[in-house]
Amino acid sequence: MSSSIKTEPSTESQVMLDTLKTAVAHALEKKRRLGQYAVIWKNGKPARVGVDSTAVGDNKV
Repeated sequence: MSSSIKTEPSTESQVMLDTLKTAVAHALEKKRRLGQYAVIWKNGKPARVGVDSTAVGDNKV
């Protein structure tokens, strides 16, 4: 039995990944324009970023 490890995603998977990245970028930009905070994953923990992030807690980025 032979197995091969793919290092690159398939064309279809790459299209899906690019679409998700674009959607997230648009959502984060909309939140930024509205002055809302967003929760992202940073250094292994969730973190709030954005204008309102300082008023909500000490998870500053």
